[in-house]
Amino acid sequence: MGALNDLLMPKLGLTMTEGMLIEWSVAAGDQVKAGDPLFVVETDKVANEIAAEADGLIGEILVAAGETVPVGAVVARWTGPGQQGGLEPQALAAGEADPAPEAAAKTSAEPESASAATGRIVATPLARRLARELDVDLAGVGGTGPGGRIKAADVRQVQASARAAPTRAAVAATAPAAPAAEDAQRIAASGLVQTMARRMTQAKQVPHFYLAAEAEVSELLALRSRLNGQPDAPRLTLNHFVIAAVARALEALPQQNRIWNDDHIVQFQEIDVGVAVTTERGLMAPVLHGLAGVALDGIARRSDALLERARTGNATRDDMSGGAISISNAGMFNVTYMTPIINPPQSAILGVGSIREVFRPDAQGAPALRREMGLVLAADHRLHDGAGALKFLNHVIELLQDPYRLLRTHTQG
Repeated sequence: MGALNDLLMPKLGLTMTEGMLIEWSVAAGDQVKAGDPLFVVETDKVANEIAAEADGLIGEILVAAGETVPVGAVVARWTGPGQQGGLEPQALAAGEADPAPEAAAKTSAEPESASAATGRIVATPLARRLARELDVDLAGVGGTGPGGRIKAADVRQVQASARAAPTRAAVAATAPAAPAAEDAQRIAASGLVQTMARRMTQAKQVPHFYLAAEAEVSELLALRSRLNGQPDAPRLTLNHFVIAAVARALEALPQQNRIWNDDHIVQFQEIDVGVAVTTERGLMAPVLHGLAGVALDGIARRSDALLERARTGNATRDDMSGGAISISNAGMFNVTYMTPIINPPQSAILGVGSIREVFRPDAQGAPALRREMGLVLAADHRLHDGAGALKFLNHVIELLQDPYRLLRTHTQG
């Protein structure tokens, strides 16, 4: 074995200071080629598969799976080149990515599967994680990916087949129930769950303050209904209008478009807005980038595509990073106010509640029916004060209450 060089924990984002190495794809003594996956880093709810930048032999593994280490820490040593700017990450988000085109072409040309050729099981990180969670032996799973690489769908297929057969669990279901205390069990948290738990704990260290108000959205609902009646145009949701209003407010009030990072203030020039979405892996907050001047229809198209990538596991690392603010819309769940938690390193988040029909006195004091949507802005007090945050929230409300202003733009998205 030749001289060994360091493999480092890469820096995968502006504010990343550490990462959890959730899985090794290689072992000591393995020969790897450029583009082969080496290990997976979990950060910001995204699984990043780190690939080899050159051919080499893995000498020793220094950081075990499940450990969290700082950026730049030596995680392994190999005969390949030492790192200068970190290895190239392949963002897997909630799903799995195909190998690099060159590697895929090489693999598909091999007459036998990668597993058979190397003596080890070749599977995507998501497939390995699912196999652990579902107690599926990967040795008995046939891979349908390039070169016999096992994919998550292969693991699910094996588990579905196993469910079809009678099991001891099904027989035990007819037995008398055991006391609740005996039914309790300890479940090992996955790397993603641990990451999310750690990030939520980190988030609550941010000095939050909250501002709540209502937006009267009768005109918005009427405009939305009229626009959705037009053929050959994207269907608009209330969330599209909220995204547009937040983007316009960031353009008007750029002091709200900043984050706190390492005792410094980072001022963003681009208009980026995160959107919380529930996926099979849990809550994620992908980010819409470059919304300055984008038309409402453009925002709708971009938002729908982004959320689809997040739900299907095809979000990229860029999709999952950036922005100073996110939107968390819980209006479909019958809640008056949604009080959200800031998603670090962002500095604010807007919680959106359900629309309520209430009677308010009009200018003459007579009861008038109003349709109000509850909004709660959570802001980082290190960057924002009450007056500035209220100005921002009120600007968002003004745009929602006069939604025709959101149709004016100088750039088509």
